[in-house]
Amino acid sequence: MKRMLWGAGVLAGVLVCARLVAGGHSPDALWHIVHEQCVAHADGNPCEETDTHAGYAVLKDRVGTGQYLLIPTRRITGMEDPAITRGDAPDYVAYAWRQTARVNRRLSHALPGEDMSLAINSVYGRSQNQLHIHVDCIRPDVRAALQHALPHLGARWAALPLYGHAYRARLVDTPDLSGVRPFALLARDMADPAREMGRHTLVIAGIRQADGRQGFVILDDHVDLVHGDRASGEELQDHTCQIQSQP
Repeated sequence: MKRMLWGAGVLAGVLVCARLVAGGHSPDALWHIVHEQCVAHADGNPCEETDTHAGYAVLKDRVGTGQYLLIPTRRITGMEDPAITRGDAPDYVAYAWRQTARVNRRLSHALPGEDMSLAINSVYGRSQNQLHIHVDCIRPDVRAALQHALPHLGARWAALPLYGHAYRARLVDTPDLSGVRPFALLARDMADPAREMGRHTLVIAGIRQADGRQGFVILDDHVDLVHGDRASGEELQDHTCQIQSQP
């Protein structure tokens, strides 16, 4: 019983750290919880799923109705880490999308793919130095903007300002994200990925295409500190999941 109470307390503290940008909180908190508890202990750990073979753990974020975090079980700092674009890297984004089922189980009713999203913040837009993919509902206004822009989206990047920031978007015509590998897709567009990737954020949103088929919109933004843009794609998500109350 004491072990369970201790684990719950640590979890609450770690997840608070994961959500705060202000100083005084360890940027390695998520790494410690995943490495020292979720991986090291099969039972009584705070993760809902730990798959060391696939290379990820799933943690319920304390913030939000249904928000989850997918976190690698190996040390990977974030968008800037070259490990995420290697050909043999785990398909983290595809694994993260599967966790939308967990989000749905915490809502009043299940939502379709076009109401869900994934977000990975830039170095400047995050508080933790362990890669974590936010899995949660999309903001209703962002969903509407994507649906409106859909006829103009294709396999090439196109400008799509959102939330006052200079996002660009491209359409992926596929029913799931297996093999899409958005990290590598973004890196291929860069002259120097080693220097540039950390300044970018990625958001992947489900979209219902004109013919009814499932697709995905990949969104990218880059840091522009002069204009207050820290490239935090999480801003396009809604952790209160208001979209579940819309028709």
